[in-house]
Amino acid sequence: MEKTVKNLRMLFLCSIAVALIIVLLYETEILLPGALALNNRLCFVVATIMELLTIAIIPFALRLFKFRKVNGKLTESEATRWDNLLKYGSVRILLLAIPMIINVVCYYLFTLTAFAYMAIILFLCMFFVYPTVDKCIAETTKQ
Repeated sequence: MEKTVKNLRMLFLCSIAVALIIVLLYETEILLPGALALNNRLCFVVATIMELLTIAIIPFALRLFKFRKVNGKLTESEATRWDNLLKYGSVRILLLAIPMIINVVCYYLFTLTAFAYMAIILFLCMFFVYPTVDKCIAETTKQ
């Protein structure tokens, strides 16, 4: 159990660290921001896709463990319970982390604040899925 929680926490922290490293690289101008700022069509298409993706991903990721099939896997036998928690917990964290990182990169490429707002919203949603021991035990017991 503790190994599962430790792995989920590491994934959680690493995904936030990747986003912070990207911010650091662009803010120190090691990477040059605004590379695609003049491409309005691409900016519109990417912004629309990321907005729709963000709107769809957040409720899906937050409710993932409530779906009947996933909940059944998490409350199975003691032998597979923690493996399933690691698998589905990783999926849930990555569902929020990957669009967050993409939005951070897009913010600096296009210099459009909508990407920054979406990244901030996804960052805040990450803390709703932070893997604590109590939460992991609660999610793997039948209710």
